Amino acid sequence: MLWARPTTRRPCFVRLRATVDSSPVRLVVARCQVDYAGRLTAHLPMATRVLMIKADGSVLVHSDGGSYKPLNWMSPPCTLREGTTEDGQVEWTVTSKTDDTLRILIEEIHHESTHELGIDPGLQKDGVEKHLQELLAEHPATLSPGLTLVRREFPTAIGPVDLMCRDADGHAVAVEIKRRGEIDGVEQLTRYLELLNRDPLLAPVRGIFAAQEIKPQARVLASDRGIACAVVDYDALRGLDDPSHRLF
Repeated sequence: MLWARPTTRRPCFVRLRATVDSSPVRLVVARCQVDYAGRLTAHLPMATRVLMIKADGSVLVHSDGGSYKPLNWMSPPCTLREGTTEDGQVEWTVTSKTDDTLRILIEEIHHESTHELGIDPGLQKDGVEKHLQELLAEHPATLSPGLTLVRREFPTAIGPVDLMCRDADGHAVAVEIKRRGEIDGVEQLTRYLELLNRDPLLAPVRGIFAAQEIKPQARVLASDRGIACAVVDYDALRGLDDPSHRLF
């Protein structure tokens, strides 16, 4: 696609909507510099990158390597202003509702296109939290010897605990289940435990944080909070683990 530099320096203003509608996704491959200012500051020097404006209002900056995650981004709702600098370079200024700013200075555009993606049916995964919860409810002892199920989705004032169990000594154990165990999940279980331990009929209640994969930072936080971690073997729970494939 051919691109011509704008002949006017007067910026145009585009309001990005926070809801997904029929707006097309816009992809731009450009040599650009990116500066973020907000709770922290970040700078990306001039290089060729992929800029994405999604229909939900988010603006993302991707590179060709390093990770599937964007190098920088702005979540909706936000406002995109497209204009030119005094020396004629194209400039995007993206501002969030909290006044964080993402400034993208474009030196050259190699490609630009828009695409109507339509309604997405959503990602369907094998081994999501609901399936893990169902399997662990059937086999709670895989988390800790002697553990038995009391109830799934045990209610609290801030939401249900995935599993409420009893250990071999009859003490209450709250289990929070995630596909990928991160710090947020540990914080969530911490809040549940704080509420549950206020109930004299349940206290003392200890916690188990269960996931197929647990990040090191989450393990450290869980240990600090007195919460046990359990890595879940999903295939073994489903009975798909073949012992003949094991070395030991």
